[in-house]
Order: sequence, then C-alpha cells, then structure tokens
Amino acid sequence: MNTMPAGNAALEVGTVVAERSVHLTRESLVRYAGASGDFNPIHYRGDVAERVGLPGVLAHGMLTMGLAVETIVGWLGDSGRILEYGVRFTRPVVVDAEGGADLTIVAKVGAVDDEALRIDLTVTCAETVVLGKAQVRVRSES
Repeated sequence: MNTMPAGNAALEVGTVVAERSVHLTRESLVRYAGASGDFNPIHYRGDVAERVGLPGVLAHGMLTMGLAVETIVGWLGDSGRILEYGVRFTRPVVVDAEGGADLTIVAKVGAVDDEALRIDLTVTCAETVVLGKAQVRVRSES
C-alpha cells in the first residue's frame, strides 16, 4: 500500500493519498461470511448464484466497502477521524473459483476545507468501477 502523510498543508484536490490492491478468493468470502454472519449462498456457491441469474459468486458488498475505506486508515493515523462514509454499489465483484478477484483502490482528495476533507475512493475490479460515489469525510488534523 502506498500512502502519503496526512497533514492538510500540502493537500489539494486531486492528490492521491493512498492506494492498494486486494486479492479476494472464495476462502476470503467464507471467512467474511463467518465474521459478518452473512451466509447468503450467492457468496460461496456458484450453482446458487447462477440459478438466481448472477454472473457468478459475488463478494459481499459490505466487504468491498470495508476494504475500500480501510485503504485510508494508515494515512489518517486514526480511524476516529472518519466522520462519514457512503458508497453506491454499481457493479458486483465476481470472485472466480480459480483466479479470485483483484480490487484496486485509489484514494484522492476530493475537497478541502478548514474542518474536514473529502476523500474520493475509486474502487475497480477488472478495470470496472464497482463502487460509485465512494466518499469519506474526515476531520482535518488540528
């Protein structure tokens, strides 16, 4: 993961503050299901996913959302600075049984003011944006 210091002084709109790639496997999904209690079979059984018309086994939306925001935690230094976080789920993350799926997350400064920063997250899988309007509002450093 690449990050830059979290001070506001050099931050301007468009500055990349963090980025990383995350490889998901079917095992990742099973582990997340156990941790979250979300055992919907579309997240681990290909036959069920296909039967309901999905392109394959899908990663949990909340897993994708959590991995995305986690990208900026090291840069922030304190996750307690997160004031608000929201996304729109635009495309599913299909996790292949053999090859898994790779998420790429890029965090850029979207807006700066005296009290808060808006960090815009671009989250892609196979070069397709999977989260729309993924924005994190964070308290500025004092």
